[in-house]
Amino acid sequence: MESRHVLAIITILLVVSSAAFVSKMEEGSETTAVNTGPAGSGTPTQSSSYFVKPVYGRAVILMPAIDNNGNGVVTSLKVESAEGEGRTLVNINQLIFWTDTQQSIQTAKDVAQNYTGYDLSNADIIYTINASATVLEGPSAGAALTIATVAALRNATPDPHVMITGTIEPDGTIGQVGGVLEKAQAAKAAGATLFLVPDGQAIDSHYNQQRNCRKIGPMTYCTTDYLPVTVDIAAQAGVQVKEVSNISEALKYFLG
Repeated sequence: MESRHVLAIITILLVVSSAAFVSKMEEGSETTAVNTGPAGSGTPTQSSSYFVKPVYGRAVILMPAIDNNGNGVVTSLKVESAEGEGRTLVNINQLIFWTDTQQSIQTAKDVAQNYTGYDLSNADIIYTINASATVLEGPSAGAALTIATVAALRNATPDPHVMITGTIEPDGTIGQVGGVLEKAQAAKAAGATLFLVPDGQAIDSHYNQQRNCRKIGPMTYCTTDYLPVTVDIAAQAGVQVKEVSNISEALKYFLG
């Protein structure tokens, strides 16, 4: 009887010790890593935690846009990062502030956080856009907003001779936009030597509408033809043009 009791006690002790050992191993296996992302990806792998404190600073870049008359213009974008309460603040000078601009700013901040791995819970990010009242900003500013945010969080200076147009997706992908030729021409006029565009937009292909009419007797007959037009953006605007597919590729040209 005593031997059975001893055996039962030993068994219980072994079970408890084994459970404690497994628990200890699980604790030791927990790690937190800065997101670096797969090679060539636009954005680092999503993580549930960020723990690196930003290097607070500011960055200024020029951002091409289209006004409501269809003309290319260049606006100034300044992003500042400072210790704060995790707020996103926007300082607008006579800008028509659309909902899609707000969304682009929030997406840019999220992508910048994912890319850098920085903890922005105690950081305030301030966006200042200087533009005339006729400039319409929207999704096409997303890539530029993200570039400037990353630079501000690193207190780095973007190359002033590089400009970019393109939307920004939550995974860091740069999406296509309109008015690329007009923006490239405006960038060139503002001193850019390199203009970054989304994949597939270094060449602009579109159709021009041509209406032909002829009179036969008392009647006039008209037809509408659509003629294909292909425009080399670099040749037409006189500036070097490169295509980029994600924010990681674009940052190499701005920050080296």
